[in-house]
Amino acid sequence: MNGLKKQLSRARRAHRTRVSMHGTELKPRLSVSRSLKHIYVQLINDDKGVTMASCSDKEVKTDASPIEIAKEVGEMIAKKAIAAGVEAVVFDRGSFRYHGRVASLADGARSAGLKF
Repeated sequence: MNGLKKQLSRARRAHRTRVSMHGTELKPRLSVSRSLKHIYVQLINDDKGVTMASCSDKEVKTDASPIEIAKEVGEMIAKKAIAAGVEAVVFDRGSFRYHGRVASLADGARSAGLKF
């Protein structure tokens, strides 16, 4: 019973943050998903309902701290976005707080040239 309540609360938080944003082809939604071990990010065009690019920490081949790995993932998604012709995005943190790995990913994307 407790697990179901946790899932519902997380879905409610994600809906609250997502309801006010919409990704287009020129300014897609940068959606972040985080688990205990990994971090994933996608560029989503909500008009067409397609994922334009995606990246995760499974592509990073380094033994660094999780914060540094998240920053590298942000830099990688920014490079993929710029290669796809995207300069600006709408940042969707989902149900996660903007701190730690999520904030580090956003900083990495900004440092690689992506505008929020």
